[in-house]
Amino acid sequence: MPIKRITSARSGSSTGLFGHATMVIVLLWVLLGFLDPSWQEVSPTLAPMAREHFYSRSLGRIHAEKKETSRDRDYLTGIKRLRRLYCNVGIGFHIQVLSDGRITGVHSENRYSILEISPVERGVVTLFGVRSRLFVAMDSKGKLYGSGHFNNECTFKEKLLANNYNAYESKVYRGLYIALSKTGKTKRGNRVSPAMTVTHFLPRL
Repeated sequence: MPIKRITSARSGSSTGLFGHATMVIVLLWVLLGFLDPSWQEVSPTLAPMAREHFYSRSLGRIHAEKKETSRDRDYLTGIKRLRRLYCNVGIGFHIQVLSDGRITGVHSENRYSILEISPVERGVVTLFGVRSRLFVAMDSKGKLYGSGHFNNECTFKEKLLANNYNAYESKVYRGLYIALSKTGKTKRGNRVSPAMTVTHFLPRL
């Protein structure tokens, strides 16, 4: 019985050593192939093992690259978010988009304050009034209005701030931000900056 155990142990050890030896041989074949390509011609039995090794590694790398590309595509086509944009100024206001195209702040939540936030490219979104069916838009003077059709003035850069609020800057008119006053009225986008609380919005349900 002791002899059988010793034989079995030696057999397992030999199998492990063979596996390590095979790996070392493959690596040596690759290194020698880089130093002297002609060496591969006299080692035909090792070529298939090396090719299989690098093929499997390449498949893993391609899979990872596809996963990264898919994640970017998901962001760009993105899932639309239904949110209310809350600004903590005065008594606190939500942006609402009224059916007549006016955009104001309202303290109490209502159906006009529900916005559909959709990504159009990395870091750029549109804000769409679900009830009014109008886009939030900003003209060159920083005035907000509701647009029935999508255009460049409907796109905003969504910037995450240190306080976990967001600021929304016009994509076409740099430096112009969405803002609400302490009384809930919209402020001109060219008269505010992201350092001011009036431009800070918290997306929430």
